[in-house]
Amino acid sequence: MDRYLIHHFLEHTAAILPEKTAIIHKDKTIDYQTLNERANQLANFFLTKGIPKGARIAILLENSIHYVISYFAILKIGAIEVSLNIAAGAESLKFILTDCQVSAIIAADTKINFIQSIQSELADLKVVIFEEKNLETACSLMEIFERYDKILNPVKIIDLDLASIVYTSGSTGKPRGVMLSHLNLVHNTCSIIRYLGLGEHDSILVVLPFYYIYGKSLLNTHIYVGGTIVIENRFAFPNVVIQALQKYRVSGFSGVPSTFTFLLNRSTFAQENFADLRYITQAGGAMAPVITSRLMKILKDKQIFIMYGATEAAARIAYLEPSMLEQKLGAIGKAIPNVEIKILNAQGETCQPDEVGEIVVRGSNIMSGYWNDPVETASVLKADGYHTGDLARMDADGYIYVVGRKKDMIKCGAHRISAQEIEAVLLQNPLVYEAAVIGVPDEMLGEAIKAFVVPVNGTDNVHLEIRNFCREKLPAFKMPKYFEVMDALPKNASGKIMKEELRKMV
Repeated sequence: MDRYLIHHFLEHTAAILPEKTAIIHKDKTIDYQTLNERANQLANFFLTKGIPKGARIAILLENSIHYVISYFAILKIGAIEVSLNIAAGAESLKFILTDCQVSAIIAADTKINFIQSIQSELADLKVVIFEEKNLETACSLMEIFERYDKILNPVKIIDLDLASIVYTSGSTGKPRGVMLSHLNLVHNTCSIIRYLGLGEHDSILVVLPFYYIYGKSLLNTHIYVGGTIVIENRFAFPNVVIQALQKYRVSGFSGVPSTFTFLLNRSTFAQENFADLRYITQAGGAMAPVITSRLMKILKDKQIFIMYGATEAAARIAYLEPSMLEQKLGAIGKAIPNVEIKILNAQGETCQPDEVGEIVVRGSNIMSGYWNDPVETASVLKADGYHTGDLARMDADGYIYVVGRKKDMIKCGAHRISAQEIEAVLLQNPLVYEAAVIGVPDEMLGEAIKAFVVPVNGTDNVHLEIRNFCREKLPAFKMPKYFEVMDALPKNASGKIMKEELRKMV
């Protein structure tokens, strides 16, 4: 059976491994055959309601079995899934639902009041589905699973058709919708499977939300190979996550830098045994080398994959193979299969080894553009590829090191300074749990360096000790002028530090 469309992943696995456990959540399980049948039932419901190919359907659910059913059902009818953060504010959700002109919404019962409050303002909305509640203006997934056929007549779809719109923060402050086709996601999924060596015997503990492109890639890769996905939405309680890693004997675990910082500093992770764990992956921003080194010591017999990507690239662009981790500490590695990376200078010329330039990417994984936003699209999609906005250097062996974001470079006097470099130094201090660095307005320098620091413990005089540590490690022109000690750094639901929120505090 061909697998050139995302829902083919599920259909193929359901055909060859029907009784294999696909999803585990809150001790509930569903096998591949049942998962596929439920998705067919929901797809048939959409078709009876006249939802056309290309329509946008929003998912407003936390990670769950129902989320996965909804995701594949939408794709099966040729519609475009728009996954949303269930914890997002009402204004943000309303903007996205209006922007992409949703025809249908699948939402948690906890969102009934919100949906009802905006329903009349969504001109294209035809269908609302809640998980369990039946209302006059909405039906429930439970009712659909009781009434609709488990067999679906295929809808004509090609791999150039859009599959997902994934909303990210834009340069204007408003969310922008990244348009990803089946081709984008399928090719990227196959590349990830190849370098991770995934197979049907693999399982993954998922703490990252599926609406986030990294979380979506965990879902796609494991459904493709017939693996098992264990969902755990309670990462705020890290020992619950540790227990799940051990209880379900998973072979894989994935996180962003703050995921691993949290586990290392706020749990018993370093003292635990994970006999069945084969590998971990990290993406979602640069992880400080000191954190990577700590993981290497703790997980000596495990594979650690450092990865780099972007929502606009259907997730993954580069990875560092575990065998090179020690030798190339701090690198993001090389391009994944079927992707080309260049480091270009301001004139669009290829940089020399170790010369800093912008990462520009070509590949079948690159988005077609931003939904309804040709200006933002033109700013990043150019004749030579997707301009990531990330600055990096490539060493003589072809390994890439990210030095920071274009917008995250601090123009301090005559110097352009990488905030990421200073953050990495701060994190070398054992007193520091997390750190973020930004540029703040300064009359003399243009911008001055400000460091926000979260201490491991409420240590007295931590401000002074960290300042002295930086004086020993940094040249004078890279020394932060200001330090602010905080209880926590602002993060989004994916665990990424939100520097825009820090800038608002200045």
